[in-house]
Amino acid sequence: MNNHENINYLEFPSQNLAATKLFFEQVFAWKFTDYGPEYCSFSKADTGMDGGFFQSLLSNHTEQGGALVVFYSDDLLRTQQKILEAKGKVIKPIFSFPGGKRFHFTEPSGNEFAVWSKH
Repeated sequence: MNNHENINYLEFPSQNLAATKLFFEQVFAWKFTDYGPEYCSFSKADTGMDGGFFQSLLSNHTEQGGALVVFYSDDLLRTQQKILEAKGKVIKPIFSFPGGKRFHFTEPSGNEFAVWSKH
């Protein structure tokens, strides 16, 4: 795999690193490494995408011009349920678009993400 000029690391703000880590561990099985009290990195070996969270009072939202990171799910309803059980909030209920369906959610620190499915 050629990594030259490909995105391979994403960083997000987090108002509560402990809550953010717990959420992504429970819902998406991410693994974390702490680098001091204000930064942690995440990885999920089978995706090739790594990143981190830094302590901040800010959060990422599309209505404020932020980028939208979109996850894929084979079972949209089950993924939505896992998000709710892990204290995430659905901010845009499931809707159809050309090619599938999706919903938007925030994790406990308020960052917006989406999940889509072909089904």
